[in-house]
Amino acid sequence: MTTELYYLTLVTLLTAVLWVPYVLNLIIVRGLLDAVGYPDNPTPLAAWAARTKMGHYNAIENLVIFAVLVLVIQLAELNNEATALACTVYFWARLVHIVSYSFAVPWIRTFAFVAGFVCQITLVVQILS
Repeated sequence: MTTELYYLTLVTLLTAVLWVPYVLNLIIVRGLLDAVGYPDNPTPLAAWAARTKMGHYNAIENLVIFAVLVLVIQLAELNNEATALACTVYFWARLVHIVSYSFAVPWIRTFAFVAGFVCQITLVVQILS
């Protein structure tokens, strides 16, 4: 397995499990019946859980872009040190992003998001050059 596919798998796994913390919080604050139902006046999630939920949405949105770029790299056999490094950094940037988003760490969240975007641009440049 290439480095790019390895990190695509890790990013996908990370994105796949991000719902767990906020759903657990949902069950804790609302109870199981309201968590699986549609209460008229639902108790809000804890602030960290609401941020985690938003971070999960952001991770899903960016996974689509990242996955397509990695798959194009693979199919076109454009793997190189730059693409491997970009995919590695992308995974760690996404991990830092969700942790800093969940715990409301300013600047770090934005820096991590921008780092992930730069990684995506790196992949695009490798594809188009």
